[in-house]
Amino acid sequence: MANLIEKESVKRVLRILKDFDKSLEITVLDSSARTAIDAAASLKCEVGAIVKSLLLRTDNSFILCLVSGDKKCSLNKIKKILNKKDVSMASADQVKKQTGFSIGGVSPVAHLEKSKTLIDSSLSRFENLYAAAGHPNSIFKIKYQQLIKITQGKEEDIV
Repeated sequence: MANLIEKESVKRVLRILKDFDKSLEITVLDSSARTAIDAAASLKCEVGAIVKSLLLRTDNSFILCLVSGDKKCSLNKIKKILNKKDVSMASADQVKKQTGFSIGGVSPVAHLEKSKTLIDSSLSRFENLYAAAGHPNSIFKIKYQQLIKITQGKEEDIV
């Protein structure tokens, strides 16, 4: 598992994290963090402190939604915020092409193609947040305000 840090997708995330704040680190887990429940169990934290990175597709673009692990993203709220009629989950192939990550390891940062980012304001409940770092077994810890800054995301009620 230690050689995960050598994976291109994880290296990409680490570069962005270190450019933003030298103290941010990637942790490689012995068990999978593919789902928010798995990640919370591995980290011994609340499920809500896990950041789910969900890629949504609109008619001609993609939107990254960062959602608390204990919440569900509301497509209806996203449609209203974006003033779009057609918003849906991106396919696994679209996620890989747009972000460079496979589902289960999608990081909030270091995507191949930049997308507008919406951040679930309920994540602010937690002192520390945990997000995928380019692989289902790698995560990083970050504060809510840091997450907003590093992603240049917009806080919204999207759940």
